[in-house]
Amino acid sequence: MTDAAPPPILWQPSAARIEHARVSQFMRWLKTERERDFATYDALWQWSVSDLEGFWATLWDWSGFIAAQPWKRVLGAREMPGAQWFPGARLNYVDQIFRHETAARPAILSRGETGALRRTSWRDLREKVADVAAHLRRAGIRPGDRVAAFATNTPETIIAFLATASLGAIWSVCSLDMGVQSVLDRFRQIEPSFLFVQTSSSYNGKHVDRAEQAQTIIDALPSLREIVELPGDGPMAPSNGKRTAWGDIPRTGGELGTEPVAFDHPLWILYSSGTTGLPKAIVHGHGGMILESAILGLHNDLGPSDVFHWYSTTGWVMWNCQIAALLGGSTIAIYDGSPSWPDFGALWSFAAEAGVTTFGAGAAFYASCLKSEVRPRMRGDLSALRSIGSTGSPLSSDCYDWIYRELGPDVWLAPMSGGTDIAGPFVAGVPILPVHAGEMQCRVLGADVRAFDEAGASITDDVGELVCTTPLPAMPVFFWNDPDGSRYRASYFDTYPGVWRHGDWVSITPRGGAVIHGRSDATINRHGLRLGTAEIYRAIEALPDVLDSLIIDLEYLGRPSWMALFVQLREGQARDGIVLDAGLSEKIRAAIRASVSARFIPDAMYQVASVPRTLTGKKLEVPVKKLLLGQDAAKVVNRDAMANPDSIDWFITFAEQRAAEAPA
Repeated sequence: MTDAAPPPILWQPSAARIEHARVSQFMRWLKTERERDFATYDALWQWSVSDLEGFWATLWDWSGFIAAQPWKRVLGAREMPGAQWFPGARLNYVDQIFRHETAARPAILSRGETGALRRTSWRDLREKVADVAAHLRRAGIRPGDRVAAFATNTPETIIAFLATASLGAIWSVCSLDMGVQSVLDRFRQIEPSFLFVQTSSSYNGKHVDRAEQAQTIIDALPSLREIVELPGDGPMAPSNGKRTAWGDIPRTGGELGTEPVAFDHPLWILYSSGTTGLPKAIVHGHGGMILESAILGLHNDLGPSDVFHWYSTTGWVMWNCQIAALLGGSTIAIYDGSPSWPDFGALWSFAAEAGVTTFGAGAAFYASCLKSEVRPRMRGDLSALRSIGSTGSPLSSDCYDWIYRELGPDVWLAPMSGGTDIAGPFVAGVPILPVHAGEMQCRVLGADVRAFDEAGASITDDVGELVCTTPLPAMPVFFWNDPDGSRYRASYFDTYPGVWRHGDWVSITPRGGAVIHGRSDATINRHGLRLGTAEIYRAIEALPDVLDSLIIDLEYLGRPSWMALFVQLREGQARDGIVLDAGLSEKIRAAIRASVSARFIPDAMYQVASVPRTLTGKKLEVPVKKLLLGQDAAKVVNRDAMANPDSIDWFITFAEQRAAEAPA
């Protein structure tokens, strides 16, 4: 614990901002309708984590969510994992969206790198979802069937998802920038019956042809019964017996009918990789994601008058969080393309054109804007903009300063941190508290987030493991292909039994705010996209010259993230003249680009004599990461537990050299 003065306040909410905030409206409703009076956000949060049944029931009622069959009680089993939420309820995610249908404003505003702004009305959205749902139904898609997509962030992809969800089928999507093997590592696990596929796009000012990759994916999925080709940046193949062009889906003119499902019925499958094995296929339920949309709405202060933009590909959980804004009646503004083409002002121009009120992106985007000296207000009329969101990695104090310098003192900056695992935040902003430099404002409602030390004690104003001590409706229902739940338990509950360990370093400030210090495990986090090292190892170590490899991703507060690859070449390398030269380095980059994604190409590569391993053969990813973050080698490395203890010496020397070269 430190006695340091609190960081400076960069923003204070005005009386009007506090008065009109969604969370203030919720607090007034609680006082009037439930006779619960909370004078501060902290008091509201304390109640939300101590009275789980009372909080989640009132959030449901206040939000006005629709259920075909009411719930019998809020919480059945309470333990983690295995909590049972709202047993007896039957509902559908899609029903919550179209209760907001209006002709006064659009549901979706969208644009790619070229072309005009598109407006999709609520009526057009509902009618197209009904058409696609009818097509899926004719193809035999039923509740529980998996529907996959290989696609970019367009209205058509959102329509395909909503049509899938309306039937009670289970959605899963991979982005076009992912390598074929990474896509198959995901889709083969879930054996989809139906595939929406996009064969081309425009990115970074160039036409991207993915037809060959798409066909490889299709050929490798024998479970597919039918394919629909989504519009892209080029002509589509004509419809045939198994493949239908998007434009050839019949217009039904019928009403959208939804399938009521249980609260925990699977809605979508997201993926988060570990350091070994295939990516974890994380299943979230309809009810959990409906309630999480209410949490996102409260903490991002979103309502029917807002236009919400969060730059994302379909491969990042923020794509799902973006759709969640529709459940609160907000218009969503989506951009399909590179955030840096023709320069880093492109998204700001789009925000001005769409009249965005809440603008979100990964922390790396703001760092790039700062370095590129972007002047957002020179790119168009941003007078509607009132909130800025950030996530994906820690936002530096320099970026806080840049945002307030360039966007003005009245803009509320609200970074948040959570992840794919709950499809939402654990710590975030709230518009009734001040913003302190470099700090997220609060722990989100309903989430009893703490910083734990190694002994499992809660600590304040010091760095510890981010944990959640109470169950949340948004926690995964289960992992696909994990029948006994062992992989689920190992992912979150092995370190502190009965307590969710998220895998982030966090400090909880005396003010109740939070600072994220990066990942506490070996998971790679590149600009918000998380991936397990196993997928990169498979790509690299398939090369004949590579014997072994180790990849370490480092995140720093106030400094750019840095990912390094350490390569052990095959035996006889000196005799055969094999070295990590420019040619082999390019082969490694190409392998990662083709099998995983260009986003995971390392910042630097180094040749090593040996990759450190434990006696059981496990790579020492976390100890090496701790070394490179400046921790004492004697405390993080147990040589007696290593199969090749001398191998760690190179990394100790390397860490010392990096520390000496690091900027003050």
